[in-house]
Amino acid sequence: MNMPQHPRSPHHVGEAAIIQMISLDRIRVLNPRARNKQVFAKLVENISSLGLKRPITVTPSNVQEPKGLFELVCGQGRYEAFCALGEREIPCVVVSASEADRFLISLVENLARRKHTNKDLLYSIQILSERGYTTKQISVKTSLDPTYINAILVLLRQGEERLIAAVEKGWLPLSIATEVARSSDTEVQVAMVKAYETGVLKGEQLIKVRRLIDRRKALGKNYGQRRSTADQTTTPQKLLRTYQTEVRRQRVMIKKSDINEQRLLIMVTAMRRLLADDYFCKLLRSEKIPDMPKSLADRIQGEG
Repeated sequence: MNMPQHPRSPHHVGEAAIIQMISLDRIRVLNPRARNKQVFAKLVENISSLGLKRPITVTPSNVQEPKGLFELVCGQGRYEAFCALGEREIPCVVVSASEADRFLISLVENLARRKHTNKDLLYSIQILSERGYTTKQISVKTSLDPTYINAILVLLRQGEERLIAAVEKGWLPLSIATEVARSSDTEVQVAMVKAYETGVLKGEQLIKVRRLIDRRKALGKNYGQRRSTADQTTTPQKLLRTYQTEVRRQRVMIKKSDINEQRLLIMVTAMRRLLADDYFCKLLRSEKIPDMPKSLADRIQGEG
């Protein structure tokens, strides 16, 4: 049985519509709402550099005089951004709608608009690349540095979800993430030692990166991914690799402890000399600093 076809309403925004250029002074905002100044400034900058991505929606005004006026249905931010930029006209979709329908259209558009996550934006970069856009063109469209785009594309193409998430959170440098993605397990260990020695990774950050790499190796590059049963079979080669990995990890810990011990000795020596200076002791008393950490005091007294 054929179902009855309901005619679409004349103000249905989802259908193809003719876009008209309408003078800004012919458009009235009947129910203006306050906006976050920072968000609005970002919108103005975005439209200025990239252009208007979507026309606003208006409806003919019921006011008799003057004629040719329109009332804004949705797109107040875009309309005000064009006014701020000194434009005279703006692309519009003209619909015929009653007052109740105008509110409905505005509500539907606001509900449909959602905040994109960083992951959505990153995968949009990959889509642009797959469609043939160059790194330079993507950089212009997204206002991102070309070096950053190249590195992100490397991670995206290799499915490095764990590394991308760590980069987004800000505690894994992008350069380290791309080096890990391109390297074998042995090369990753060497890169970690190098990053520690050069100061790129320090303290707790080094521990977090170490854990991330271990999870990536055990659970895979993507979240929810698990190793197959065949990969979990214990072999002499795997035991040897595990042993070598643990040896390298302990070497890093020993090197770290040696460096910390040297720094502590420097601090103890410096504090011992300062405390022997009467002027420095008077300065501490005048600043009402009568004590120090007990562990440091014990170390200074023990070496003195």
